[in-house]
Amino acid sequence: MVFPLYDDNTDRTTTPIVNYALIAINILVFVFLQQLGTNDKFTYAFSTVPQEIVTGRDVRTPDRLVEHPVTGQQLLIPGLQPTPFSVYLTLIVSMFMHGGIAHIAGNMLFLWIFGDNVEHRIGHLRYLIFYLVCGVLASLAHVFVTAALATDVGSMLIPSLGASGAISGVLGGYIVLYPTRRVTVFLFRFLTQVPAYVAIGIWFAFQLISGLGMLGGGSQQGGVAYAAHVGGFVAGLVLVKFFTLGRDASYA
Repeated sequence: MVFPLYDDNTDRTTTPIVNYALIAINILVFVFLQQLGTNDKFTYAFSTVPQEIVTGRDVRTPDRLVEHPVTGQQLLIPGLQPTPFSVYLTLIVSMFMHGGIAHIAGNMLFLWIFGDNVEHRIGHLRYLIFYLVCGVLASLAHVFVTAALATDVGSMLIPSLGASGAISGVLGGYIVLYPTRRVTVFLFRFLTQVPAYVAIGIWFAFQLISGLGMLGGGSQQGGVAYAAHVGGFVAGLVLVKFFTLGRDASYA
């Protein structure tokens, strides 16, 4: 697996204020609203629930006790909480929420490394719109695949959250705009530099291969919504050139 550390920013002449703001908002939501992942009522009220998006109706479910299949320990699974506004807005709100410290740390690292260059190339406001659009399309991809493959109602009630879909869109945009940009990575335990198309290409291949498991067990496996990753990445690939229209080529 590939783990990026940093990329070549020697030609970036603008301050990525939007990227910094997005990182800050994600951290603030996780720390103060999700309370480091312990505020289940907030998390289960504002996550994206496929059933809610498909029907347009808010769903509330009771808490339930389940038994861990290995340890036999009783675990309390929080139920879905009421959403105080249109359920469709969770497509945006949920992309600023995370499931744990490792989840947000990994996402913010990728956004820190790759987002600044994309913002520099397409501009601050366009980058914000690009990020949000990719995030929404990624969530819709997850909802669509879940609805298509769901074998029971329970699959449609599993909430999803995280910036991964939007960041996948940023990666898609990056590989189009900067395919040969050098990225320093840990690659199979070795520290090396590779072109962006290699670093991001390996990442996407992993998402695609892992996502094939969706065909056998729903759109979310091991807590990872691979359909959102693939959908966001494809959205970034397709849309980024549109967002560069009218931008001076010298920004490339």
